[in-house]
Amino acid sequence: MKTLKVSAACLNQTPMDWGGNFTRIKGAVAEAQSVGVDVLCLPELAITGYGCEDMFLAPDVCLRAEEMLEKILNLAPEMVVAVGLPWRHQNTVFNVAAVICGGEVLGLYAKQNLAGDGVHYEPRWFSAWPVGEVGVTEICGGEVLIGDLLFEVGGVTVGLEICEDAWVADRPGSGICAYGVDMILNPSASHFAFGKQKVRERFVLEGSRAFGVAYVYANLLGNESGRVVFDGGAMIASCGELIATEKRFSYQDWTLTTAVVDVELNQTRQAASASRMVEVGDHPGLVSAGLEWKDSNDVPSGGIERKLWCKEEEFSRAVALALFDYMRKSYSHGFVLSLSGGADSSAVACLVKLSLDFALAELGEDGVREKLAYFDLPKKAKDWMKVLLACVYQASDNSGDETEDSAKSIAESIGAEYQRWNISELVAGYTGMVSEGVGRKLNWKEDDITLQNIQARVRAPGIWMLTNIRNALLLATSNRSEAAVGYATMDGDTCGGVSPIAGIDKAFLRYWLRWLETSDMVGIEPISALSKVNELQPTAELRPEGYDQTDESDLMPYSVLDAIEKAAIRDKRSPKDVLTLMVQQFPDYEGNQMKAWVIKFFQLWSRNQWKRERYAPSFHLDDENLDPKTWCRFPILSGSFSKELSEL
Repeated sequence: MKTLKVSAACLNQTPMDWGGNFTRIKGAVAEAQSVGVDVLCLPELAITGYGCEDMFLAPDVCLRAEEMLEKILNLAPEMVVAVGLPWRHQNTVFNVAAVICGGEVLGLYAKQNLAGDGVHYEPRWFSAWPVGEVGVTEICGGEVLIGDLLFEVGGVTVGLEICEDAWVADRPGSGICAYGVDMILNPSASHFAFGKQKVRERFVLEGSRAFGVAYVYANLLGNESGRVVFDGGAMIASCGELIATEKRFSYQDWTLTTAVVDVELNQTRQAASASRMVEVGDHPGLVSAGLEWKDSNDVPSGGIERKLWCKEEEFSRAVALALFDYMRKSYSHGFVLSLSGGADSSAVACLVKLSLDFALAELGEDGVREKLAYFDLPKKAKDWMKVLLACVYQASDNSGDETEDSAKSIAESIGAEYQRWNISELVAGYTGMVSEGVGRKLNWKEDDITLQNIQARVRAPGIWMLTNIRNALLLATSNRSEAAVGYATMDGDTCGGVSPIAGIDKAFLRYWLRWLETSDMVGIEPISALSKVNELQPTAELRPEGYDQTDESDLMPYSVLDAIEKAAIRDKRSPKDVLTLMVQQFPDYEGNQMKAWVIKFFQLWSRNQWKRERYAPSFHLDDENLDPKTWCRFPILSGSFSKELSEL
């Protein structure tokens, strides 16, 4: 029986953090070495970080990546290690994985399928390597092969697929398996999205089963560069069975997933199922290296049961980790929040609380102190939330007792600092100044939007001042449903350095708050104070008493709004098709009413693209994101669907 101990590392890297990235790679390699690993797979572009954007085109980035690779070579000479980096070859940049062993680079496998949709812009920086082609490049002082490579090391044949390579129909594994490959390594940078881990598991398991190989999948971890969250989730499969995986959304600098694979058993399965085999020596990109594998009496790892988190917990853990990393990587001393007592701002406050709770649960007090060593935390962990989050309720003449009570209860229940400010005089001052300027007194009949907006905007300067004083990050509170129709005051509730919930719809957010009120997440207490928030009907509270103002009366039912958005924006349906779908989906609403809502959505969507362009950075959570910088592009000026809507 021939067994090998293999490992996949997930790393929390930062673009161009040369010292930090090397330290984390070194730590992962050292841990793998300490447990006797034979083959280690590190993530895609682990050396530079995945999110370098246009800096991938800078020659200096590739040169520094080469310098770091040279430092990695001798960390574990008895191991085979695959690590990702960008590489410039013949004035073209490629996304490659360097396979190293014995203190030297054996070769560079180049990615063949580039991710160019949604949050990915790889074709902007990299070129796809042609299938079957091989070149020669000089790296770390020697000449090596680059391209479509296989590696034969000590009698074990290793192939690679880099992230997107495994997501396409004609994946590289389906071609190289004919050469009798024993193992496929997949260095990935696969961003988080709801339910995505199920898809990854399918291609890992199917790759292992169909190709008759041990399959090792590594991923990045954490909020790497601002908007995109990586959830880790390394996996190892053998003989079509998942034999090892790692908890996702870790707060560690790296995680290591290790298993023992039976190489001979995979070879037996190949012999029983292969319809056509090609001599491995016939592969044009074969790289051979001598290595005497360590004798091992380890028992091959067996299959495991996987329990995937529900959407509510995935949302909690993804945004909480994103906030924690955003704070520490920007060296911010916590957060500041204008807490209205409504669903949106209460959700943001709770996410900050979860961020600290999850970090403490995994790292302990000493581990969190180490992560946040750039500023002082109180001696007792129970006092940390007062330092990490300041909440301010900014009351106007139109604010209600229920929302103020709700805001205070939430802040106190999560341990945040709470302040109450009154902005009425500021609103009156601006209103009087402008009334004098235009020569008439502003009134609610003629100046409704103007008088609403000044209440939202006048809250911004003070909350920014508090943020500056605390050297913190100001959190914006707009959600995706509001972004779709521009139901937000620019320079008011959109103020902030980061917008944690801009990627999630209001209907789910309200459901999540009810879930969180009684949640049984492991090690996390429910937030019972949310009962007050959950009893409130969402309202901007910007009109005087006597005006019937709720979000849904201003717009339409959130369930309808989100369904229209999904059909119109994600599925790119025409207004006519959207109306047909909505009438079928919501039969309880009268046809003319639904038509009015569809028209309203398309008109508001078109005229408010400029607002979406100005939103603070948000976290990518699914394929319904409206962020024009990472997912959904639309012209700021357009025909506004005028012809299409006239046909309704």
